[in-house]
Amino acid sequence: MTRPLPEARTAYRHFGFITTRWMDNDAYAHVNNVVYYAWFDTVVNQYLVERGVLDIAKGAVVGLVVETACNYFSPIAFPDQVHAGLRVAHVGSSSVRYEVGLFRNEARLASAQGHFVHVYVDRVSQRPVPLAEGLRAALVPLQTDPPTV
Repeated sequence: MTRPLPEARTAYRHFGFITTRWMDNDAYAHVNNVVYYAWFDTVVNQYLVERGVLDIAKGAVVGLVVETACNYFSPIAFPDQVHAGLRVAHVGSSSVRYEVGLFRNEARLASAQGHFVHVYVDRVSQRPVPLAEGLRAALVPLQTDPPTV
């Protein structure tokens, strides 16, 4: 397996801002790896909530993470500021592959980058459902592949 190289900020379509916390640092004086996955969730869900296509508390449809991965290139530590780049690599009938790059302060290259796949399901039945048109429309500006019709 070939290890990916860190990507530049220009590879991402949208950015969210995240402040590190003292408690994010681990015994090695840098942010613990589990926190990076929380940042992935944060940038994706914040984007969707801000566009009105995700109602965390009452929405009939929720996105469940079914796959995730992260590659680490350089450490992030409190009190760094994180710029989380977001893009969409693939939109399926009920799933989306989000890709995230985490940039330390004003760094040009990602300190970490990875992906996760959401499968959108009915909140009650937990069965996959087709992506809503509003969600699809919100994803278009983030897409790196040709939009699906």
